[in-house]
Amino acid sequence: MLARVYGFKSRLPHMVVTQTKIGFTMKIILSSLLLVFLTVVTINAQNGELDPEAAKLYNEGNKLVKSGQYEGAVTKYNQALKIDVHTNILYQKSVALKKLRKFDEAEATLHECVKIDPKFTNAYSGLGTTYYSLQQYDKAIENFTKYTELNKNEKENDKIRKFIGLSYTQLGQNAKSNGRHDQAINYLKQAVNYYDYDAAYLYLAQANIEIGNYDEALQAADKAINFRPSNSKISKGAPYYYKGLAFKGMSEKDKAVESFKVALADKEYKLNSEYELKLLK
Repeated sequence: MLARVYGFKSRLPHMVVTQTKIGFTMKIILSSLLLVFLTVVTINAQNGELDPEAAKLYNEGNKLVKSGQYEGAVTKYNQALKIDVHTNILYQKSVALKKLRKFDEAEATLHECVKIDPKFTNAYSGLGTTYYSLQQYDKAIENFTKYTELNKNEKENDKIRKFIGLSYTQLGQNAKSNGRHDQAINYLKQAVNYYDYDAAYLYLAQANIEIGNYDEALQAADKAINFRPSNSKISKGAPYYYKGLAFKGMSEKDKAVESFKVALADKEYKLNSEYELKLLK
C-alpha cells in the first residue's frame, strides 16, 4: 500500500504526500532482535559466573520480563547488582528499561556493560536498538557495526547488517524530507549495500527523480520491484509509478505510459497515474 506507506513531500506538484510505515516495521524487527538476545543471555544465569544470590534474583527478574512485569524486573536486577555487578544483569536490566521506554536509562546501563567488558557484544546490539529508538541513527550504526566487528557468528552478523541498512534508510529518508537529496542518495546507497531493502530502493528512486537522475532512478525502481518480498509494506504499484516518472524524464513516452498503466491498478497510485497518463496524451 504505497501511497500511504511511502510518500514523501515532493517538489513535484502531482506527487501525493504519504506516510511511511518503515518506523512501524522497524519496531517489530527490533522487538524480534530483543527476544533473540534475551534468550542468549538468560541461558547463562547459572553457569557459575554469578554470585548464587545474585543469580537467583537475576532469574527472578528474567521471569518477570517474560511475563511483562518490567518494573518488577528492574527492581530484581537492581537488587542483584548490589550483590554482583555483572554484564548479564546490566544487559537484562537494559532490556526491561527499553520495554518501559526508558531509553536514556537503558543507554546508561549498557554503557556500564561496556565499561566492565568492552568486548561484551550484546551491549553493542543493545545500544544500537536503543539509539534507533531515540532516532539517533548515526550512533545506532556505530554500535551495530561494533557488534559485527566483535562477533564471530556470521549468521547473527547478517541480521545486524540488516539493521544497519535500515538505520541508513532512516537517515536517507530524513535527508530527503529536508530537501538534501544528494546526501539522501549517499545514505540510501549505503543502506542497500547492507540490505536489499525494497523501501530503500524506492526512496532512492524518488530522490534521484527529484534531482533529475533518471537513469539511476529507473535502476532503483527496478530493484524495488525485484527485491519486494511478499509481505512488503510498500504497495505493488509504487515502483512502477516512479519508473513511469523516470521514463517520462528520459522522454521515453511509450515506456512511461506502460509503467503508469501498471501503477494504475494500484488504488494508492490510481489518481497520480491517471494524471500522468493525461499529460502524456
